[in-house]
Amino acid sequence: MSQILITRPHGKGADLAEQLSQGGYQATLFPVLKIDYFTPDNTQLSPLLNADKIIFISQDAVKALLALKPDINIKAQFYAVGEQTAEAIWQAFGVRAAVPKQHDSEGLLALKSLQQIDGQNIVLVKGKDGRATIAKNLKQRGAFLNNLVVYQRGPVEGNATDWIDHWQSLDVKGIVITSNAAVDAIFRELGAKQLEWIRRCQFYVASARISEHLAAQQIDSANIHIAAGASDSAMFTCISEGNIMSEDTKPTSQLADTKATQSSSTKANAKVADSPSATKKDFAMNQKPNPTNKQKVSKTGSLALLISLIVAAGVGYQFYQKLNTQQQENLLVNQLSADNQLLSKELQAVKVAQQTLQQALFNSEQKVTAALAASEAETQQQLESALQRAEQQTYSLNPQEVTSLQRMAEFKLWAEKDYQGATAVLSRLDALLAEHPGTGAIRQAIHQDLQALSIVKSVPVEAIYLQLHGVLGQVDKLTFNAVALPQEVEQEEQHALSENVSDWQQNLANTWHQMMDGFIKIRQREDVAIEALLTEQERHLIKQRLSLYLSQAQDALLTKQASVYFTALNQASELVNDYFKQDDPQTQSVLKALAALNKESLNFNPEITLKSTEQVKEWAQ
Repeated sequence: MSQILITRPHGKGADLAEQLSQGGYQATLFPVLKIDYFTPDNTQLSPLLNADKIIFISQDAVKALLALKPDINIKAQFYAVGEQTAEAIWQAFGVRAAVPKQHDSEGLLALKSLQQIDGQNIVLVKGKDGRATIAKNLKQRGAFLNNLVVYQRGPVEGNATDWIDHWQSLDVKGIVITSNAAVDAIFRELGAKQLEWIRRCQFYVASARISEHLAAQQIDSANIHIAAGASDSAMFTCISEGNIMSEDTKPTSQLADTKATQSSSTKANAKVADSPSATKKDFAMNQKPNPTNKQKVSKTGSLALLISLIVAAGVGYQFYQKLNTQQQENLLVNQLSADNQLLSKELQAVKVAQQTLQQALFNSEQKVTAALAASEAETQQQLESALQRAEQQTYSLNPQEVTSLQRMAEFKLWAEKDYQGATAVLSRLDALLAEHPGTGAIRQAIHQDLQALSIVKSVPVEAIYLQLHGVLGQVDKLTFNAVALPQEVEQEEQHALSENVSDWQQNLANTWHQMMDGFIKIRQREDVAIEALLTEQERHLIKQRLSLYLSQAQDALLTKQASVYFTALNQASELVNDYFKQDDPQTQSVLKALAALNKESLNFNPEITLKSTEQVKEWAQ
């Protein structure tokens, strides 16, 4: 069996090895590369949110990005270089990716949807120093390209010279390579002997790009076989069509024919040498008497000669019978050998035909499967493109709607001083823009405006108004300052009646004076200064005036006139201090409430400039 070496990274060559084993090959897994994942920052990952197209160059790119759990625009068009990468995208993000028929950079760039990309945001998810051709061509076509490097391939620990010696001991005939990095890892610091041996091996590569990289290592192009992609089925088909045959895989009929030919030649020579006719002829020539040399023979000699002739004839006859039997056996053996050789050839021909038929059937199945997969991918791509066009037609962004929402936010801010309303309108505009790519600058400005509006502390108009209403309800309960009258001077009673009858005239005069005192009474006080008393009407007017100041403060609060508000509160506080009893709990409560209301910060006109206004104007133009 031919020994095939699979150099793919760890965990990626097991399925191919199993297919090769079932196909009659010996497969050895020998990873020469390791994968190191990177951790990009948020700035590098942010283009994924507004991307129009996202391209993945390998399964490792998909796995590395999935581990980062970034915010990604699922509505963007996804692309994969091969079928396995497309399947990994589906498993990771639930999105069907477009796959080219030719699984390499050139095949990807040939897709129709990547021809007209001027001004589109494209993110290329790749490994370090990989796929420079794709990046170069996309930039030339006018795309805004963001290279997102998420992993790096590097050689595993070990000396490449030791690898080659180990492979040579395994009698490796073919080597599977799926990246240029694997070529660089294998051909680093090799000696002359290792280079001489490895250049005789067959190489099975995933693309023409890798083939060119191998050719730079002075590998004969006849020893390089390009598969239809990096998938296991494509590699297996390429190896099967390569027809690697070792000495132990040659048909046994060839060896049998060679041995049979040699055996036939040997037996033919033996047959000629041991032929009975030749033996008898030689014997006769040796025993025939020479007529020219006639001599006299005695009777005893004749008898001895006769006996010798009889014995020789018996021995010759026995030898002839034995030789005849041996010839028949040899003929039978030769016939059986010929029949066996014929049967072996026919059996080998049947096996070759069966293998050819199986290979043809397998190739047909592979071609049918590949054709069906390509047709399905093309149909899926056309369907997604049509769906995307329909969505763009149905949900296209209306510039008038964006401009209208921005103007409404400005009106809420400047005319109505409604900061919460302005925040709600800007949030609605941000939600609308989030459904469409290419609006990142406007959304950033909107979020800055939302942050500025959130810092503004709104005036609690309703709470202050209710507090004023509560103070207004306590006005009627306030107690005016009481006037402290001086103590009356005690006077001796001058007009007391006497009990003596003779004093009737005096009693009559005293009675008259008492009657007069009932109508007019003059009291004398010790203190000289006496404050004037407020009439009931004046007290009523003072309370009405206090209520008016509090109502004026309420109106100023509703109309957002801070200066009028504070002036009315100050005048109300002066009235309470001047006319009402200071040690009364009701008065103290009112004064405390007025002082707290006077400390409120009524900033009705904070300076805020909407940065999103300029961005929307530029975008609309």
